[in-house]
Amino acid sequence: MSLTYDFEALKDSLKASERMPAVFIGHGNPMLALNPNHYTQRWSKLGEALPRPQAVLVISAHWMSQGSTLVDISIHPRTIHDFYGFPERLYRESYPAPGAPDLAKQVQAMLVDHHAETDETWGLDHGSWTVLKYLFPQADVPVFQLSIDMSRDFRWHLELGQQLAQLRERGVLILGSGNVVHNLRDMRPGQKPLEFAVEFDELVEKHVGDRNFKALTDVASLGNTLKAAHPSVDHLVPLFPILGAASDKDDLSHLVGGEIDMGSVSMRSFLFH
Repeated sequence: MSLTYDFEALKDSLKASERMPAVFIGHGNPMLALNPNHYTQRWSKLGEALPRPQAVLVISAHWMSQGSTLVDISIHPRTIHDFYGFPERLYRESYPAPGAPDLAKQVQAMLVDHHAETDETWGLDHGSWTVLKYLFPQADVPVFQLSIDMSRDFRWHLELGQQLAQLRERGVLILGSGNVVHNLRDMRPGQKPLEFAVEFDELVEKHVGDRNFKALTDVASLGNTLKAAHPSVDHLVPLFPILGAASDKDDLSHLVGGEIDMGSVSMRSFLFH
């Protein structure tokens, strides 16, 4: 039986504000936190153009769960350095944004049908803070993360985004952080984009542009191109809640187009607004 969440409690806890976009960012290499380039410049410009959010809900490829959707309720989310073999100065990076524990608990209640549970052990992984550093460099906007349930399919995550869509009306920026193509095994730094990477990136661009989101949930039809683009689908999953949170009335804007980094990592970034 479906449980109905009373959204009035959430409305009462947030001030009236402008409707926020739903954004997908291709976050790429953690070193972007130290080495700004044309990708990060576009993230910065987006942050400058946005109305100030009440809070940011981040769905990152780097927080995976099994059988439940975890919602971080930390008061002061820790900066997680979830990578290895990088320069020491990257491990000294910190993003001391406040959490949004009351809102996060309400989101957990809103997602009861998605087996949501609260969590205080996570924080902000690099799929989150390396992007937020450019969007909101003062680290003064409350932020919390939502895990991706790797036991569920793409359609399930699309429906989760439909549940989250109402948050946009109360000033919550919904941010998905992953990569449209993410194959680290076949990376070729400095080389031309691999054929499968271009093919899958263009396929996603077409279906997103046509608002044919269900086509992207059909794993069988995506076939070997999906397998080549994503040996593991964790970096693709955050795309689906963003698509689910989109409205037919939204405009679609691309921050980064079909740019393939290191041969096999798509940096495509866009927003519905």
